[in-house]
Amino acid sequence: MAAVRNIGKVFTKSSILFLCDMQEKFRPMIKHYPQIIEVSSRMLKAARILQIPVVTTEQYPKGLGLTVPELGVDREKDEIHAKTCFSMLVPKVEKKLDQGGFKSVIICGIETQACIQNTTLDLLERGLDVHVIADGCSSRSMLDRMYAFDRMKQSGAFITTSEAMILQLVGDFAHPNFKECQKLIKDSAPTSGLLPESQL
Repeated sequence: MAAVRNIGKVFTKSSILFLCDMQEKFRPMIKHYPQIIEVSSRMLKAARILQIPVVTTEQYPKGLGLTVPELGVDREKDEIHAKTCFSMLVPKVEKKLDQGGFKSVIICGIETQACIQNTTLDLLERGLDVHVIADGCSSRSMLDRMYAFDRMKQSGAFITTSEAMILQLVGDFAHPNFKECQKLIKDSAPTSGLLPESQL
């Protein structure tokens, strides 16, 4: 009997959203930063509607500042972890993954070739499906971003878009939260520099 191929389906009850290092000091350095924040905020809103757990990290916040306010993270209620390593899998996050029964991790943030890629590889090594939101990730260098997407795909991650992911999570027009999620995707998400102007 042939092995069952992993096609990367996602379900709300076994998914978790990771928001990586979208901090104030990165604002002038990261290409398409406003668009990345807009897309990631859209994913955060969808996660709240669908009751999907969310983990946010901050890279050395003492020096690089806190998460940008327009992302919409609530510092009093949401789970935010400071870190210095180039992966989101700090001990408290690893513990959450061990206890949560998760199968799929959805990830947005920066930088694609650094913390996004390293987190993705760590998650894949743990046997989890990883869904990288392409329009919700960026870097200082678009060359680095492009090859990081390729690298993660080669390793088994799924590269997708925010709208595709939201619709996959909802799954059905009859879903009780469909209309709320539909409002999030009524206007198309920004392309975040993924397409040349000639293709828009």
